[in-house]
Parts: sequence; C-alpha cells; structure tokens
Amino acid sequence: QVQLVESGGGLVEVGGSLRLSCAASGYLGSINLMGWYRQASGKERELVASMTEGGITQYGDSVKGRFTISRINTNHTIYLHMTNLEPEDTAMYYCNAPSVRSARNFWGQGTQVTVSS
Repeated sequence: QVQLVESGGGLVEVGGSLRLSCAASGYLGSINLMGWYRQASGKERELVASMTEGGITQYGDSVKGRFTISRINTNHTIYLHMTNLEPEDTAMYYCNAPSVRSARNFWGQGTQVTVSS
C-alpha cells in the first residue's frame, strides 16, 4: 500500500504562481512514476505532468512552458511548480503513482487550486 499526501493548493490571481507538493509513504518499492492529474468541474481527469525516478518527464499540452515537475527521490516527494496561472487551471489536483508490481493505481486525496480573474 502507498499513501500520497498533497499540499500547497489555494486561491491565486491570474498570472500568479503556486507550488504543490506530494509526499509518498508506505511500500515505496512498488512505485517509480509519480505525477499530477487535475479534474475541473464537469470535465474528465487529465494528466498535468509526470516524472520517473530517472527524470523522464511528460506534460499535458495546456501546461507546457508554464508548469514544471520536480522530484526528490530520496524521500519520494514530487512538486509541481505552476506559473502564469490561468482561470482554466482551476481544478482539483491529484497526486498519482501507479504500482510497478500490480495493476493498482494510487491516488492522493487532492488539493484545490482556484485561479481568480
């Protein structure tokens, strides 16, 4: 079992910045890839960014150039640095880590990001 705990969400104005954090605990040998997804009201959950232990990253098209994912492998923590925020970035942001040993997919409880115009 892996537990993911997010923090850092909040209310920010258009053009502002926020940093989200996600700390993993539990059976950490079962995860490699960690990432962020978001779900806006009435929309499907979508990939924001992900990063492997080896540093390979992937970003959703709408956040490229504005968001940066980083990671500290020693304590299994990932960060999402969000800049130039837009109202369309308003969503619940979830930390995700798929298991490499089973079909399980671990999720955090989510942290709300609201961008006001």
